[in-house]
Amino acid sequence: MALLALGINHKTAPVEVRERVAFAPEKLAEALHEARLKAELSEVAILSTCNRTELYCSTELAGTRALLEWLGQYHGLEVEELKRCSYAYWDEDAVRHVMRVACGLDSLVLGEPQILGQLKSAYSVSQEEGLASIELGRLFRSTFSVAKEVRTRTAIGQNPVSVAYAAVSLAQHIFADLATSRALLIGAGETIELVARHLKRAGVQQITVANRTLARALAVAEEFDGHAIELSQIPDELPRTDILIASTASQLPILGKGAVEAALKKRKHRPIFMVDIAVPRDIEPQVGELDDVYLYTVDDLREVIEENQRERQSAAQEAEAIIENGQADYMRQLRELGAVGTLTRLRSQAHDVAQQELAKAQRQLRNGKPAEEVLQRLAHGLTNKLLHQPTVQLRRASSEGRSDLLQLVQELYQLNDADPKG
Repeated sequence: MALLALGINHKTAPVEVRERVAFAPEKLAEALHEARLKAELSEVAILSTCNRTELYCSTELAGTRALLEWLGQYHGLEVEELKRCSYAYWDEDAVRHVMRVACGLDSLVLGEPQILGQLKSAYSVSQEEGLASIELGRLFRSTFSVAKEVRTRTAIGQNPVSVAYAAVSLAQHIFADLATSRALLIGAGETIELVARHLKRAGVQQITVANRTLARALAVAEEFDGHAIELSQIPDELPRTDILIASTASQLPILGKGAVEAALKKRKHRPIFMVDIAVPRDIEPQVGELDDVYLYTVDDLREVIEENQRERQSAAQEAEAIIENGQADYMRQLRELGAVGTLTRLRSQAHDVAQQELAKAQRQLRNGKPAEEVLQRLAHGLTNKLLHQPTVQLRRASSEGRSDLLQLVQELYQLNDADPKG
């Protein structure tokens, strides 16, 4: 059984492609079962975020073609198009990759913490569906342990550097005084919570949270002394909005060009700063064509992010060392598990031989044979029975010039330094 990590991320594909391979949360369970069946997988988990879509699999297949064909069929993409922007890691490389992802070392924002929670969620969904048990269960448990060690022992998570932070940082470059700006946040997930927290620290006093579920919007808004509305109320809120940041899991755009045009007229063309963090996008790309709108996507935040992540580089090097050790430990444990079956059969065989010789010795004692004689025969019988097959095989190996097998037995039984005369 092999481990495979196959994916597309911000390094290999633009947002236009990433949004097409994103999985809707409500369809993830169904997609997992379909992937397992169509690509003949033993276990599978899917991680889908604004910057990456990755599939983690346990499979007996030697290639990635079947999985790419399913992925293309599911999202309506050509296999060759997927091949050009995808990557695949096998076995120990897959282990290392998953650990780097969990620690934020493969993220657009170096060391960003949200990815670990997203990975845990992906594992949880797969686990609930019975598709992450032995192989993936072992992989994710080791991965989360390594990620915890990295967070504890390094400064990788220090200094607020995230997509949310970058969005607010960019707003500070555009608005001289954020205290007089009104912000509208679309969505109510973890990223929007981070955005609200950074906006509040930057001085924004008026925050409105719009969400499909009003109760969830209220929960986020109340934490920051904000106001909550439903998505249908966005057109009414837009004319009062200076900063708009969107991050939902919607498969279709929430904000269109027409609504923004109408808002700009009411604002007498005072500019609106917008950041669309979502993949698929929440804001129609055509909105960026409007005068007085400054629209940025996650890809546009790259320069801002790079400026703020340099301080994490030394911590990242420490994290890489921890990951290498974690990956080595994982592979060592995996190899040890590979010997369990053989050791079990060996012990069982030795036990059967011992029981047979013991039963023979007990019969001899009942028949009045001297105990010392019985014990000597027991020891002699055990020795002969246990070493008969190894002796036959070693003689054959020696006659065939198999010195490697002879050396292995010497190592197993520590015979190199033994005194042959006992």
